[in-house]
Amino acid sequence: MIKIRQMDRSEIERIAEIDRTEHVTTGYVYEDGRLRAEHVDWRVPRWPMEGDGFSVQAHVEGITRVLDEGGVMLGAFDGQGRLVGFAVLRYRLAEHMAQLDALFVSKAYRRRGIATRLTSRLARLAKADGATALYVSATPSESAVGFYMNQGFRLAEEVNETLYALEPEDIHMIRRLG
Repeated sequence: MIKIRQMDRSEIERIAEIDRTEHVTTGYVYEDGRLRAEHVDWRVPRWPMEGDGFSVQAHVEGITRVLDEGGVMLGAFDGQGRLVGFAVLRYRLAEHMAQLDALFVSKAYRRRGIATRLTSRLARLAKADGATALYVSATPSESAVGFYMNQGFRLAEEVNETLYALEPEDIHMIRRLG
């Protein structure tokens, strides 16, 4: 049984419990308003504890900034209380637009609906706060892009310039909140 609940800022470092490993063989490139699939061989490792970029330390700092702005972090916990997934919501990326800032589920727990439950919960929170859209800058892997498309996200007609400057290789997508 997976329980989803809001996480306290004192729990942020628990993201080290997440096993984000993945072997990606199809990636996407955004060109001329379309996605182009290409064969890749990306071996995504566990996060190192320290360092720039994709370390636990860097993620903790980024999540802390979002929480300091009033955002929220949800965690998915297994029956033993282990963190097996989490999602972070920035409420006001732009007027009437929130951002799904982070979404990760441990390898052994994928394809069980956990990411869907986390995304749905964040979408409800964003909508309750007045957002009419949810923005995500997705890793350009087949699994991430496919997941977001299945959740109702579509390619962003206009990208958020700040996020695009940080993550130009990502696939920028928007989900309308009806």
